[in-house]
Amino acid sequence: MKYIIVGLGNFGASLGAALTRQGHEVIAIDSSMQRVEAYKEVISHTLCMDATDEYTVSGLPIVDTDTVIVAIGEDQGANVMATALFKTLKAKRLISRSINPLHKKVLQAIGVDDIIYPEKEAANRWAKRLSLSHFVDSFELSDNFSMVEIKIPNVLIGKTVEELRLEQKFNIRLLSTLRYEYYEDSFGRTQTKPSVQGLATPEQILQDRDVLVIYGANKHINHFLRSVGVKIK
Repeated sequence: MKYIIVGLGNFGASLGAALTRQGHEVIAIDSSMQRVEAYKEVISHTLCMDATDEYTVSGLPIVDTDTVIVAIGEDQGANVMATALFKTLKAKRLISRSINPLHKKVLQAIGVDDIIYPEKEAANRWAKRLSLSHFVDSFELSDNFSMVEIKIPNVLIGKTVEELRLEQKFNIRLLSTLRYEYYEDSFGRTQTKPSVQGLATPEQILQDRDVLVIYGANKHINHFLRSVGVKIK
C-alpha cells in the first residue's frame, strides 16, 4: 500500500519507518530539511516541503495514495491547516493526530476518517506493561476487549494448547504464539521484530521463549493471568 505521512517528529518518523519495514511505500514530508535527511535511509521517500502550501502539496500523488496521515503534533494550527488541505484535495482516507479534546472536535468538523492519539495510546500500553509482570504489548479493540502479548508463564511451558482449555475455563482464545528476534537497524541500534509461529493449534506444545497472543475481555484475561501466577499490581 502507499502512504503519505505529514510530519517527521518522533511519532511520524517511527510510523513511517515501521510501514517501510513492512514493505509499504511511504512518502514522508516535513518542513525541516534536517529531519528529512535524518530519515531518508529508513523511509521509502522523504521530501522537504510545507504541508500547508496548496501549490506544493497538490503535486503529491494523492489520488494514488491509499492513506494520508497528518502526524504533526507540535503545531496544532499547522496540523489543522494540513488536514483541511488534504481533505480539500480529496485524500482517499485521511487520518490526523489529535492533541486535546478541542483539537479532536476541529478534526471531526473537517471530516477526517480517523483520529490518532499517540500519547494516550502509549500511556495505556505502558500502564498495562507496568501493571503486568509478563506483559509485552497490547491492542485495544474497545474499552473492554483487547489482544495482548504475554511472555509465557513457567507453569505453561510444555503444555499443549488443548490442555489449557482457555475458552472453556476463561472465555478467552489463544490466537497465536510468536518470538522476538533481535537485529541492528541502519543506525546500528538494536531492534526487535516478531516471528509469528502461525495460528495456534490444539496439539501445539508451548515452549520456553513463546509469547502468547490472547484475545478476550480484559476481565477474563486478568482472571487467566492470576490463575497462572502472573502478578497484577
